[in-house]
Amino acid sequence: MIPLLKSALLLFLLFFLAPIGASAILYRVDGSGTGWRTADRSSAGLLPPPAAHPEAVVRVFAAQTVRWRGVFAVHCWIVFKPEGALGYTRYDYTAWGEPIRMNGFEPDGRWFGRVPEVVFAADGPTAAALIPRMEAAILGYAWRNRGDYRPWPGPNSNTFVAAVLDAAPEMRVALPPTAIGKDYPYDGRWLRLTPSGTGVRLTLGGYAGVSLGWVEGIEVNILGAVAGLDLRRPALKLPGLGRIGMAGPDGPGTLAAARD
Repeated sequence: MIPLLKSALLLFLLFFLAPIGASAILYRVDGSGTGWRTADRSSAGLLPPPAAHPEAVVRVFAAQTVRWRGVFAVHCWIVFKPEGALGYTRYDYTAWGEPIRMNGFEPDGRWFGRVPEVVFAADGPTAAALIPRMEAAILGYAWRNRGDYRPWPGPNSNTFVAAVLDAAPEMRVALPPTAIGKDYPYDGRWLRLTPSGTGVRLTLGGYAGVSLGWVEGIEVNILGAVAGLDLRRPALKLPGLGRIGMAGPDGPGTLAAARD
């Protein structure tokens, strides 16, 4: 029993505590502690001008969150544009005001100084087919009232995005392991399919759990921190540090890549 306990503690140190410690050092070194009130929230130039790109567009973005939470967490949001629309619509789930915030920030804006990464991208007819279901999932989201937002274990911004992705499993996208709250059971189910529909997820109120899926790989959740292994495109998933490994030929999260 004692050797088994020692092994478990060693694994916890290597795959949970050590990565978070390394992320804290990186956070300190790169100056992320600058004032959030004056941080840059301008466009990062990741979206084409609507007038020059009449096709439908869907994007999921993620960026390191603000202040000390940036050591181990990202904030995710959704952007889409129906075909022919003259502007983008952005949806965030936030802790202030009405939780579901529409167009509160630039669609591809820096998140308090942090340039976002593209988690998922689709254009044209594929995006056009996704948008109605995503809109319906947003309108039907249960945790939409003032006071519903909880930073940990959820429901938070990443819980909201995961719920919308559930409405369109053919997107075949996995949120970053640093998307704390993505495994919170927003629908009350402790056992269910993963958002990609390619596996199963067991969660104990978002405090602990495990996911097994072709898109999600193997993920172990302990107190919201996720460690795991991507089998489809070999990579480690580590708390704080995120995904380390192969990105794939089409970039992370594109629909073309997700169909592999």
